[in-house]
Order: sequence, then structure tokens, then C-alpha cells
Amino acid sequence: MYWLSEDNITFPPPELADSDGVLAVGGDLSPARLLEAYRQGIFPWYSEYDPILWWSPDPRFVLYPENLKVSKSMRPYFNQKKFDWSLDQDFRAVITACQQQNRPGQFGSWITDEMLEAYCHLHELGFAHSVEVWDDGKLVGGLYGIALGKVFFGESMFAHQSNASKFGFIALVQQLIDWDFTLIDCQQETNHLRSLGAELITREKFMKHLKANPWRETKAGKWQITS
Repeated sequence: MYWLSEDNITFPPPELADSDGVLAVGGDLSPARLLEAYRQGIFPWYSEYDPILWWSPDPRFVLYPENLKVSKSMRPYFNQKKFDWSLDQDFRAVITACQQQNRPGQFGSWITDEMLEAYCHLHELGFAHSVEVWDDGKLVGGLYGIALGKVFFGESMFAHQSNASKFGFIALVQQLIDWDFTLIDCQQETNHLRSLGAELITREKFMKHLKANPWRETKAGKWQITS
């Protein structure tokens, strides 16, 4: 495990991560360091009161947008417009709801207050984005992540109503297809995302995608629905 300096945002090569995927510890959550981490397929994940841990798991859980699966049970939600949705309308409310979401088998949240503020800062800079799902004007679901080039790095989602987060994810993927995004990083495997078409790939294959990613085409700023 590598200890990071607060004065140098350089990371060790991702392939040096241990068998659990932990690559480094320490550093900070400055915008420059976070963006450098994502460019290398690295993300922070740690508990409150612990030092910052940086991860590069192998294998990696991803979704190729064209492989999105929309189940028959979800189609009425779109055909009948059971929810409304938006982009970047209330990032702080979404990440706060993700922080407060109760998850089976999880004590507390890995979204520390420090992390929440860091990602809100990235949102202000135009790199972090949120999806909001609304029911009669009430926020009932959503998700957030980082967009660099043609890759969306998903971070977390929440739902206060059944299928609200799934609705938001499907809507986002359909929008990303319209914007020619090539990959969605889901980080860790879940049955929820596997049912939507996500799959495991090797770190080596994931890194090849990042190497080919057109970083200069980053769609920064506040997003709006176009599809």
C-alpha cells in the first residue's frame, strides 16, 4: 500500500493495487487529485475517521451503454411517464440523500461530510453531475457521478420509492448514448446493476478503455436533457 503526499497528486500505477483493490492511502480530496484519480481509474472509498483509501479493483464492474437492459416491468414507468427526471437540478440534495440512504448490512455511510463537500465542489466546477427523479414535484430518487471524456464514473444512487433509482439510471444511460458515451463505470458489482446489463471486465481491459478515452471532449458544465 502506498502513502500519498498532500503536496503531490501523483498516484502509483493502478496495477500495483492489492488483491482487494486498495492502491494507496492518504492525500486529500482536492479537485486536481480527484480528477487525476478518475483519469487513472482510481476512486476514493473510506469510512469516517479513517484515512482516505484509494481503490482500483480487479475485475471492474462496468456497463457498456449499448448493452443496457430495460425489463418489461420497467417499461410502463417510461411509457406512462410515472416519474419526471432532470439533470444537475439539485446535486447537493442527491448526494445528501445517497449519504443518508439505509443500506442492508452497512453501518453508516462511506460518503463522509468531507467527501460530500469535495464532490459538490466538483459539481460547481462542472465535472460531477446528478440525476434527479421526481414524483409530483418531490425528489424520490437519483444518482451522481463524474464525467470525463466519454466515460461516466458512477458513484452512488438512492431511492425513496420503488424503482426510482433504476428509472433514473436508465434515463441517464439513454441520454449518455445520445451523447456518444462509451462506458459507465459502476465500480463494484451489484445484482441491481447486473440486471441492467452491467458486467465484470479485467482491470487491464478497463485501463485500455481509459487510455482510448477522448478526455478533451469532456462535457463540463451544467447538463441538460437533450434526448
